[in-house]
Amino acid sequence: MSETLAADPRAELVATCERERQVWRDLIDAVGIDRMTEPGPMGPWSFKDLAAHLLGWRDRTIARLEAAAEGREAPPPPWPDDLDDDDPINAWFQARSDGRSVRAVLDDVDRSYERLAKAIAALPEDLVTRRDALPWMEGESLADTNLFGHLHDEHMPSIRTWLASRP
Repeated sequence: MSETLAADPRAELVATCERERQVWRDLIDAVGIDRMTEPGPMGPWSFKDLAAHLLGWRDRTIARLEAAAEGREAPPPPWPDDLDDDDPINAWFQARSDGRSVRAVLDDVDRSYERLAKAIAALPEDLVTRRDALPWMEGESLADTNLFGHLHDEHMPSIRTWLASRP
């Protein structure tokens, strides 16, 4: 009798991180390094600003996952305590990257995919599959969430439109 083993959800999430990293790299190529500071993909924000925004939220997720893997409480958010809504938090992420080069921001985003995969791989399987394991996931298991949905659902349509409208 053959025993069917369920795939390790951590491995599936790590593979998703690797696929999404390639999607990101392809998007960087489509935008082109010379257009990274042009406004457009998010209203007045440039692609560099968008990258910093995505990185800021991903860094928070990574810090939470690393803490969970080590049995620690999730760290407080990196932004000032008086910021309690997404728009000012996003503006804080963008402002924090203002003095950084495009290359530095893009390199950090690229490395974040590996850091995220490493943080996921370090988690015990039950923290990935249990709906109540990570309180900040609001009842959804890590295995069932789309870690890259925000980029694809919220930003990719406007990025594609911006790219199509440019020569």
